[in-house]
Amino acid sequence: MRTKVRSVAVRKLPQSISGAQRPNVYQDLESCINVDRPAVVLDCSSVQEFDKAAIHLLLCCLEEAMKRNGDVRLAALSPQATSGLKIAEVDSLFQCFENVSDAIDSFHRPQMDFIQLENPVPESQKSRMNAA
Repeated sequence: MRTKVRSVAVRKLPQSISGAQRPNVYQDLESCINVDRPAVVLDCSSVQEFDKAAIHLLLCCLEEAMKRNGDVRLAALSPQATSGLKIAEVDSLFQCFENVSDAIDSFHRPQMDFIQLENPVPESQKSRMNAA
């Protein structure tokens, strides 16, 4: 059985995403998002900080990707850019990685979400619950 390797589009964001630059950046990103199951990595290594316009752009890209069963992941964020995402309370919407390579690899491994219980049920209680 062969599995299809998902192609991942990597785009490097400019240092600033505001004003006249924003439509050009979005148009470039739109070309890799308007596909079935888009997998997009945004290289943020040049971005010093995210202003409102940049955060809005990221959210628009994520929304469009999710409509197509895809995702947008961020890589190589500066501490200031990470702080900007936290202040805007959108940091939890994006998977962030230390480098582009890790972000690309994340699309090729299975995603499993584990919930760690704060107070796990002791084994003795599990057997009693199963018997009931």
